[in-house]
Amino acid sequence: MNSFIWMSYDLGVSGDYEGLYAWLDNYEAKECGNSVACFWFSHEGDMLTSLKDEIEGAVSLNKRARVYVIYTDNEGMRGRFIIGGRKGAPWYGFGMREADSDDQAF
Repeated sequence: MNSFIWMSYDLGVSGDYEGLYAWLDNYEAKECGNSVACFWFSHEGDMLTSLKDEIEGAVSLNKRARVYVIYTDNEGMRGRFIIGGRKGAPWYGFGMREADSDDQAF
């Protein structure tokens, strides 16, 4: 199966960018801004599991590495970290909004 993916990546200062760039080049990924690429991903079975397994097999990752993918499935557009997770936004506190009373995941 083929899936179209947008991928954002942050491997940290000493990350294995050469390994990731070689992997992206093999998929003929297009550059879409700083640390963002899009490409068609060929896979069998679960797309997210296959994508994560391939990246982990091709790239040396450290504990700071983060990879976020945006894709579509039967229910519409989705986004998810397949490596690492969300951290505090650098823009938090700049806007004019009231403090949240509930902690809700997006």
